Amino acid sequence: MVTRFFSRILMRLILAGTFCLLSVPCVAQDAVKIGMNYPKTGPYSVQGLDQWRAAEIALEEINSKGGILGKKIEIAWLDSKSEVELSVSNVTRLIEKESVKMIFGGVSSGVAVAVSKVCQDKGVIFMATITASNATTGEKGHRHTFRVCYNAWMGAKAMGYYLKKNFGGKKYFYIVSDYTWGWSSEASIRKFTGTEDTSVHKRMLTPLGAESAVFKKAVSLARVIKPDVLVLALFGKDMSTAIRHATLTGLKKNSQIVVPILELGLAEGAGPKVMEGVIGTADWNWQVPYKYNYERGKLFVEKFAAKYNRYPCWGAVTSYTNLIEYKNAAERTGTFDSPAVVRALEGHKFTLLKDEQSWRDFDHQCVQSVYIVKCKPRAEVLRDKFKLDYFHILNRFPGEEMVQSRTEWNRRREAAGLPARLEKFMGE
Repeated sequence: MVTRFFSRILMRLILAGTFCLLSVPCVAQDAVKIGMNYPKTGPYSVQGLDQWRAAEIALEEINSKGGILGKKIEIAWLDSKSEVELSVSNVTRLIEKESVKMIFGGVSSGVAVAVSKVCQDKGVIFMATITASNATTGEKGHRHTFRVCYNAWMGAKAMGYYLKKNFGGKKYFYIVSDYTWGWSSEASIRKFTGTEDTSVHKRMLTPLGAESAVFKKAVSLARVIKPDVLVLALFGKDMSTAIRHATLTGLKKNSQIVVPILELGLAEGAGPKVMEGVIGTADWNWQVPYKYNYERGKLFVEKFAAKYNRYPCWGAVTSYTNLIEYKNAAERTGTFDSPAVVRALEGHKFTLLKDEQSWRDFDHQCVQSVYIVKCKPRAEVLRDKFKLDYFHILNRFPGEEMVQSRTEWNRRREAAGLPARLEKFMGE
């Protein structure tokens, strides 16, 4: 009898345990999933890693305060490898199988453009994280897509002011990553520096993620041409590899090296000796909040440094901002419904880790300050506790003066055979 009694008790416990396991989906109804398609591996994995790190910080902050609209958030992630076809598959899976409410992440404009179309077709918000091609919020822009970082036009316009002042009338040579961001960056810099004559200011295209020998060949060609300014429209490991070859061959002694985007992950990948004197643009780096006294920005840097024993790079701030801004927009409108959240973002101004930013209502470009930065001498970099104090901030330009005007944006859309507005929602 005793044995049977305990057997019945044991059976009830087993059934109760089974019921609890089967009830997990019910518990999950108190959570909301957000999808992250980011490069855990591949040529942009350094920036991808910091996207994940910052997402963890944002996740902890949001969930510690009750989540979004009373629901804790979970992140369902997949590795994009910075590959377009894989990213399309990833995002389709995240939307259809994981039922995510928003997609963010990525370090490639080719990926961002493809993901943007999928999200538009499926009615899910895409908060593009790192994508600087003008096309992302231009001729390839969609109503469900928002871009948190600056674009090639904004960076090139700021760079143009600096270069025309310091290198006006000089000869340029361009080494360009052969995809949408590289083309945008080259075209924009040429426009704002007056170097559009390709018979004088030549270029060489390089495949994304090419072998070292490809960049060595490109740098060797630059040495023959002897430019005053060498523009490397490259990113990630590609940029680091090209600058390394430029340094080893002595090209840096006679040519000013310029990169469209100059951020911590890139500089660290090449190293302080190689990066000495390189000039570029940024919309944020970890020194910005200290130079301009942005308190929340300083808190973010210090929280990140305490957790990961390093400073955050560009991927971190873009990822963090997207998650916090999505949360705030959903709470302003009181729903996860995509059209409502889109409208809550459109035209919204916010101050988070730097000075005031805004989501433009007609193209969803984030308007913000742009900085000209120059890499410090190796000795200064190495004096820092993390050996990551890479940048002097030379200039700051207001975002409103750097961004394409509505007229310029309309012209770009019309040239692509598109209407001068993003898609309408039902009833608009």
